[in-house]
Amino acid sequence: MSYINRGGSGGRSSYGRGSSGGYGRSSMGQGPKPVEVGKEYDVEITELSRRGDGLAKVQGFVVFVKGSKVGEKVKIKIETVGPRFATATVVTPSAAKTES
Repeated sequence: MSYINRGGSGGRSSYGRGSSGGYGRSSMGQGPKPVEVGKEYDVEITELSRRGDGLAKVQGFVVFVKGSKVGEKVKIKIETVGPRFATATVVTPSAAKTES
């Protein structure tokens, strides 16, 4: 039986590989993040995560905020920063819920 190599890649297919060369990886999540560990930010909680934590965004970057509720405007402190999201805790609770 003979095999025909039509890809010019030494018999390896590039199927399923992105331009980054890794399986299932993309360039998203690389580069500088808009938040830093230890810094504080004023945010509005817009959603709840599956685990019940509040979800806010800083320049489009997702931040999970422990112990917060939808509609709160709070000051948060960043605890961890990962490639796709950060986690934070509330420093100053909101004075009132925003009107919807």
